[in-house]
Amino acid sequence: MATISASLVKELRDKTGAGMMDCKAALADTSGDLEAAVDWLRKKGLAKAAKKAGRVAAEGLIGTALTPGKGAVVEVNSETDFVARNEQFQGLVRMIAQVALDVGADLDKINAAKVGKVTIAEAITSAIATIGENMTLRRAAELVVKPGVVASYTHSSVSEGLGKIGVLVALQSSGDADELLAFGRLMAMQVAASNPQAVDAGSLDPEVVARERVIIADKAREQGKAEKVIEKIVESGLKTFYKEVCLLDQPYVHDPAKTVAQAVKETEKKIGTAIEVAGFVRYALGEGIDRKDSDFAAEVAAATGAG
Repeated sequence: MATISASLVKELRDKTGAGMMDCKAALADTSGDLEAAVDWLRKKGLAKAAKKAGRVAAEGLIGTALTPGKGAVVEVNSETDFVARNEQFQGLVRMIAQVALDVGADLDKINAAKVGKVTIAEAITSAIATIGENMTLRRAAELVVKPGVVASYTHSSVSEGLGKIGVLVALQSSGDADELLAFGRLMAMQVAASNPQAVDAGSLDPEVVARERVIIADKAREQGKAEKVIEKIVESGLKTFYKEVCLLDQPYVHDPAKTVAQAVKETEKKIGTAIEVAGFVRYALGEGIDRKDSDFAAEVAAATGAG
């Protein structure tokens, strides 16, 4: 039997929200394979879905910047949340987002870009020395659309364009830019709240759909469902899955009686032309980075017998 470490149990718990002992059992039954353990839990009905983010580990800020037809979003990490309230740090993140808007999302290009006489890399180094905490430019993304607009939204905002969650949404359309920006902001708020994986079912990773299909079918079998009805159960389950993870299929957070797709259609009628949701980016501060939690680690270690 594979040795199941406390840290692996913690990671599975963070991903799924399942109970600690259930996570331990899942890992033991799958020889420590994390993704297989996620599926094991879901087939048992012990986890709703695999969650990539887990617990927020890093501090800092997400920054966004816009120009007509283009948007950029960056994540700049620091050691403590206190730094996010520092005006110098906020100015640094705002400057980095603006540079990303100018030079694109490649981190090397951003770090090498000059603002005045110093590069972004030098500006970060200087801020580290002044503020006294380690900082890093972790990632960046951009969206470009023509014709149309890129709109943004920042959640838990500390200043304009700076917050804990940053979203860009690209709307391709020849309609009025002001109307599109207003609707685009509502769409960005939707993405921030509902965290979709794709615009629609057709743009989902086929492997994700295939995996979900297997999970739904296996769960139905464990519940004793007949094979002849399992395919119908799978198709129904996939429709529910799409409502959770596909932007256009989700309930519209501003009016849950309609879907996002219906909200798009209503806006098309309002502006008199078609709108295509060309893409979106959602950055949540620290997602995918683990933070050591001594109390929780001790709890897991005690339950797993790990020292």
